[in-house]
Amino acid sequence: MKYKILISGKNNTIIDDFFSQMSDDFEAVTTSNRYDDMIRHLSFYKPDVFVYCISGESRDNINQLINAKFRMMETRIPIVLIGAKEECDEVERIAINLFDLTLYRPISIPAITARISKLLEGRPRMEAQKPSFEPEAIPPGIFASKSLSPSVAAQLGGAMANRGRKHVLVVDDNSMMLKLIKEYLHETYDVATAVSGKIAMKFLERRMTDLILLDYEMPGENGPAVLEQLRANEATKDIPVVFLTGVTETKKIQEALMLKPQSYLLKPVNREKLLSTIESLIQ
Repeated sequence: MKYKILISGKNNTIIDDFFSQMSDDFEAVTTSNRYDDMIRHLSFYKPDVFVYCISGESRDNINQLINAKFRMMETRIPIVLIGAKEECDEVERIAINLFDLTLYRPISIPAITARISKLLEGRPRMEAQKPSFEPEAIPPGIFASKSLSPSVAAQLGGAMANRGRKHVLVVDDNSMMLKLIKEYLHETYDVATAVSGKIAMKFLERRMTDLILLDYEMPGENGPAVLEQLRANEATKDIPVVFLTGVTETKKIQEALMLKPQSYLLKPVNREKLLSTIESLIQ
């Protein structure tokens, strides 16, 4: 049985190669680089792998891809990036740990086929997994604790039985990231969102929160600047703060940790890791 591939991106030359020269190995379907289109095609086509063929992509295109990857993580769909090394390196600098496989052009058709096939060996076929993606109308409970480890689920359940719902404030300039994290948390926590540090500080003038998830890199006031404001304010200095960051450079991480956040999580954010981190900080 052929592997099913969903393809997006602006490099039409590579995309055409999948249809004209790799049709014996792969069954391919294309989608646009819009988030909603990618999610709908993932739902209806149920591919075994998502391939992004890059050529002059905008930052917005990459953000759309990052947000789609967060949803692909629910069914463990691998994602492959194909393009010129310079462009791939730039995308991977923005989207840390996003891709399961990166292929640099020039690369032969047999090499593409062999590398993708090897990536998919032993993975369950998507037809058997029956993923459920809905970009706008997400059924209640779709992000319930069924994917958590038994120990984490037991901890969360026990904690909720012994206290009321805690409150989490999420600060990120990416609205899709805010939506995703709210979906991850809404069954366990009350969640508020803010698209900037200024809005977050205004929110905290009206009410308190038990924990803040704070994007490390934002336009204007970045995460470190917001954290400094929080620590300088008597009313907010003791609120636990967790950085959300795509930065993996040791020097930058050390700079972030010097501000003494309670923790940090790498993007794409793992749901189980997110929940266990929050639970460990706000008992």
